[in-house]
Amino acid sequence: MPFDFKPCPIEGLYEIQPKVFGDERGYFFEAWSERDFAASGLEPHFVQDNQSRSMRGVLRGLHFQKTHPQGKLVRVISGEVFDVAVDIRPGSSSRGKWHAVILSGEKQNQFWIPEGFAHGFLVVSEFAVFAYKCTDFYHPEDEGGILWNDPEIGIAWPDLGMDYLLSVKDKKLPCYG
Repeated sequence: MPFDFKPCPIEGLYEIQPKVFGDERGYFFEAWSERDFAASGLEPHFVQDNQSRSMRGVLRGLHFQKTHPQGKLVRVISGEVFDVAVDIRPGSSSRGKWHAVILSGEKQNQFWIPEGFAHGFLVVSEFAVFAYKCTDFYHPEDEGGILWNDPEIGIAWPDLGMDYLLSVKDKKLPCYG
């Protein structure tokens, strides 16, 4: 199988490592295969691909959609990010808990975040190109979010020796709960 699916400590989250074939000319890998993901028990139906480029210190999140939740398969094409998922599923034994994965263009790893999680990331390299597949379309009227430094959640964001760069909208997000 061209993928290694590693379950994370919070049920439903997976770090995924594709098999990368490389030589002196470069590399090749499959970033997504419906067949291989289904064989591992993951059967998302993707409807939208998104991509962003951000500079060091940019923190995006924590975002979710309220009534149109999105599952996301996230990866970094170039650079490196600290990627975070926060469980907001009602009734979940890990509700309010977070898990992070360092995603890098060099490693080509991915992070599967199912519906029911808030998501955010911090760029730790000079720049990062971030790409993700979504299981539902973006609905701007349905946006929700959690303040990135909510003390109840207590995410241990990396210290970059600088203030993080957030959008005006992300600075005003509410705390969890």
